Amino acid sequence: MSDLIQVAPSILNADFSNLRSELAKVNTADWLHLDIMDGHFVPNLSFGPPVVQALRDYSSLPFEAHLMVANPDVYISPFHKAGASRVIVHAESTVHLHRLVQMIKAEGMEAGVALNPATPLEVIDLVLPELSIVLLMTVNPGFGGQTLIAGVLNKIKKLHGIVEKEKLKCQIGVDGGINKETASEVIAAGADFLVAGTYLFKNKESPTQVINELKNLGSRSRRLPPAHMER
Repeated sequence: MSDLIQVAPSILNADFSNLRSELAKVNTADWLHLDIMDGHFVPNLSFGPPVVQALRDYSSLPFEAHLMVANPDVYISPFHKAGASRVIVHAESTVHLHRLVQMIKAEGMEAGVALNPATPLEVIDLVLPELSIVLLMTVNPGFGGQTLIAGVLNKIKKLHGIVEKEKLKCQIGVDGGINKETASEVIAAGADFLVAGTYLFKNKESPTQVINELKNLGSRSRRLPPAHMER
């Protein structure tokens, strides 16, 4: 696995009254992470394709739509038309995960699957070779600003072993509770893609500084054992 760490700001924690300016602050990131919530799959409600389409004019970053919704199949085409390059669906949101992944790829987008903290890796065995990313939730989804669940670190390590053994090109992403300390731990466990929201937008340092800080953790963190790995 490469030591290069990619960072995706979650705009859920940005200033929604000034999104154009907020996007300009994170233009050194690798992706823009769009948390799409319907108030059913998760209790919170965010935004839909019209907002994403409007944002497309203000950022050159690729967009990934993280669908935390009850009926993800109906949202795939609208988010593709709105400008998303990748759609991430929750394995828990469908009984037809393989079909859903194929629908995303048929639209010409990259496909990703997210797993809640208590969901085992085995549920993605069949689709793993089809994915550009597996997004491991390190908090229970729905709200920003939560504390990372340390027990997910072993799950990251296990997925890293599978990806390495099978020589897959799939990224290992983490979403939730990311700060400088937890980023070091998840990177050491095998993650190479960090979704950051509160830590990035609510930091006393500029978003550009935070993004660079997280990216530069890569080679150093891989030499360190995660503090909670064996818990």
